[in-house]
Amino acid sequence: MSKAFIAKVIQESAQLTGAGANRAATDLMAAIVKELKKTGKFTLPSFGTFSVRKTKARKGLNPRTGEAIKVKAGKTVRFKASPTLKKAV
Repeated sequence: MSKAFIAKVIQESAQLTGAGANRAATDLMAAIVKELKKTGKFTLPSFGTFSVRKTKARKGLNPRTGEAIKVKAGKTVRFKASPTLKKAV
């Protein structure tokens, strides 16, 4: 799914202009990111839950050279599909 796809769906369902739908899609994504930063979790009922998880520092390998490298600790976003979404797909 892309931002353009979301904007197109918004445009068709809300009968907006292309620019308005694009702005709405951008605002929707910004709101999701803001909520993830604030609470670490975002749920869309009947769709699923996005959550932020911390990752530990670890050792990795450079695939090109095979050389060992250190990967810093960080954060990643996980998605868990709802039972309704799983059943629909």
